[in-house]
Amino acid sequence: MIIFSRRPSLKNPNQQLRFLPTISFDLLQPLRQWLNGLEICDPDRARLICQLVPAQCPFAQEISFAGLIHFKIPPLCKLNPLYEEVIDLRFRALCYLAEKCPSEVCRYC
Repeated sequence: MIIFSRRPSLKNPNQQLRFLPTISFDLLQPLRQWLNGLEICDPDRARLICQLVPAQCPFAQEISFAGLIHFKIPPLCKLNPLYEEVIDLRFRALCYLAEKCPSEVCRYC
């Protein structure tokens, strides 16, 4: 006795992967939650965060000789798995300083 299934036929073996359950486990999730949960409630802490976290990726470089650009080293910050959380933390620290000490914000931009 042959029983036919109602699942569509798979011509491509890669289509078969869609039917498998996916299990994902993020080892950095507790650290992400901790960074997102940090409250900026002290101007000294906000200044420290703004000093430690650069406004731009420090790895992006242009190597030149005699005024001509020979090659570029792309920013590698996007390879950091916590990049978004760290930049968000710096932004929250800047917002806190803008509210509490508006004259100091220009120093960190």
